[in-house]
Amino acid sequence: MDMRIGGLASGMDIDQLVSDLMKAERMPLDKMTQDKQLLEWKRDDYREMNKLLRDLDQHIFDGVFRQGTYLTKSVSSSNESAITAKAGNDAAATNTTINVTKLAKATMYSSENQVTDKDGAVVSGDTNLNNVTFNIKSGNKTFSNPFTLKLSVMKPGESVASDITLDIDPSTDSINDVMSKINSHTSLGVSAFYDEATNKVVLTMKNTGKDGNVTVSDDTTRDFFQALGFSNATTGSKLTGETAGEDATFTYNGFPTTRASNNFTINDVTYTLNQTGSANISVTQDTDTIIDKVVKFVDKYNETIEKINGELKEERFRDYRPLTDKQKEELSEREVELWEEKARSGMLKGDSILNSGLNSMRTDLYSQVTGADVNTKYDQLSEIGIKTSSNYLDRGKLIIDEDKLRAAIQDDPDAIYQLFMSDGATNSEKGIARRLRDSIDQTMDKIEAKAGNSLKTNAQFSMGRNLTDLDSQINDFERRLVDIEDRYWSQFTAMEKAISRMNQQSMFLMNQFGGGM
Repeated sequence: MDMRIGGLASGMDIDQLVSDLMKAERMPLDKMTQDKQLLEWKRDDYREMNKLLRDLDQHIFDGVFRQGTYLTKSVSSSNESAITAKAGNDAAATNTTINVTKLAKATMYSSENQVTDKDGAVVSGDTNLNNVTFNIKSGNKTFSNPFTLKLSVMKPGESVASDITLDIDPSTDSINDVMSKINSHTSLGVSAFYDEATNKVVLTMKNTGKDGNVTVSDDTTRDFFQALGFSNATTGSKLTGETAGEDATFTYNGFPTTRASNNFTINDVTYTLNQTGSANISVTQDTDTIIDKVVKFVDKYNETIEKINGELKEERFRDYRPLTDKQKEELSEREVELWEEKARSGMLKGDSILNSGLNSMRTDLYSQVTGADVNTKYDQLSEIGIKTSSNYLDRGKLIIDEDKLRAAIQDDPDAIYQLFMSDGATNSEKGIARRLRDSIDQTMDKIEAKAGNSLKTNAQFSMGRNLTDLDSQINDFERRLVDIEDRYWSQFTAMEKAISRMNQQSMFLMNQFGGGM
């Protein structure tokens, strides 16, 4: 770059002159930068609309129109302190009377004697086994070497016993440690504890029922349980100190029956017996849950189209171009905010993609569903109490007649499900929700083809390619401005040099003329 001379000879403010000239030269660049900003704002608004549509799509299929929603049953008990119940999807709407005369109980074993040593002293549950000489039926017994407990457990309701082994190390294991090993053995089906207050051991079957039992399998196990106070334990026999388990006894609509558990299922209704007594159990269609789901769908749909319609009719202020960096410096923060609010307004006003998408969604909602599984009594939204608001300003919002909707659900909940979710081969045979999803997907695809998403590069969508072209034009123009500014400075520098030479010559001549006088 040539040396720049800033008005020394001419007395002119060359810096200001060049700056003013460059302002004019920069005007096309400012316009390109503003165009880029407008394009980015429009791209971002498109993506926001896609997010709205994606949220609606997920809302529709995230439980709102799952078939299980329309099969849900509501259960009530006239005496919940005695009996409660929960119905599955296949439960029929029924009334059942249950009278409980006996609750199911688990088999329990408690040691007949306290756990004592050979001297009759009570043994602490935390003392290692090899430090104690126990008092057992055959005499004194010390457990010095590692051994294995072998038990045979018959769980209630099972026909074959399970053989269980537990490895015990007397040098590190105490009575409490053995209890922990019993409790942590998942297939044993027995919980155990050593009661320090009574110095006795208690084992309880985890499952209720009369058929559960624990059998001692070998002599070492017999000796150990005798050491724990089960003084009458014998090899090959059920553990002593038994309080036998019991089955629940009740009548079901007058029919006497039993169950090993206080929780059981009949006809896809699971009953829980809490105490003796009777109750009437009523199973009905859970209309409130279905209504809640439909209302949530309508609310989400209305919220979505309200925001999209807001974008479509938002006023466009074309006289408010995006501010340049220089313009922002001259305004306050609040003035910039107010200006850009107008500059950014109406980016999607009258947009054809969004208009087309809304029209498709409205058609989806109000066209008749002709699928083979659809009840012709309920093949349109209006027939279940959902219609368009009569207020033009609502621009297609849905309103619900909950009484009419409730009556339709109570009459045929599966028909309501099919109205929304029938899976036909043609669009007319598809349920309303499936059609709606197709239209949403098509609209989102068009928007992504135009505005992309956060995962796509500029080359993968049309507005991105336009942005890349603008970036290229801006870069080229900025390089051109550098050359123009250099040219201006070269010209002014040449002018200054010429003026300087002229001044020098003038001075020389004046000196010459003055010298000849």
